[in-house]
Amino acid sequence: MERPSPVIECGDVALRRWRGQRDFSSAHQLIEESVDHLSPWEPWVALHGEENTRGFLAKSGSGWAGGRVYNYAVTEHGTLVGMCQAYRGADPTGWFVGYWLHPSATGRGIATRATAALISEMFTLPAVRYLEIAHDSANTASAAIPRRLGFTVVRRELAAPPTAPSGTGIEVIWRLYRPAPPAGGAPRP
Repeated sequence: MERPSPVIECGDVALRRWRGQRDFSSAHQLIEESVDHLSPWEPWVALHGEENTRGFLAKSGSGWAGGRVYNYAVTEHGTLVGMCQAYRGADPTGWFVGYWLHPSATGRGIATRATAALISEMFTLPAVRYLEIAHDSANTASAAIPRRLGFTVVRRELAAPPTAPSGTGIEVIWRLYRPAPPAGGAPRP
């Protein structure tokens, strides 16, 4: 089974695979400092604590090994500023992409650059035909990223519980298909 690169460079921003419990302190602190920023939109934040951070890192390792989820730490100039992931959807050729940043890193294009880099990497995998991004319909900041990256809204649906405290309970799902090869079938540079 092919997997994405464990490190994805994109200028001053990089994505790197989580290193298990060695990343506990930095991951826990990142989440701790982001709780107020994330809690309106991310129901999992209500369960934040040391045990949940350790569990997340353990699941990141097993998910990567099983080819089900690829979780990355997002860094800027080597400083941890967020998380980005791709995880398998119900259709084996479709994957979801998710992202979030520390509040000090928002509004500077980091989430867009990190997500674009992850998208490019995922489309190097032959089995990935399309990627989707889902967010609550009230989360306009999250909606800006798929819009900038060329995704198209394909559906709206009721969110599975638990829903975001500030949300409407309606998820917007955006989709981006693998780019077609250039005419003549020559590989892209």
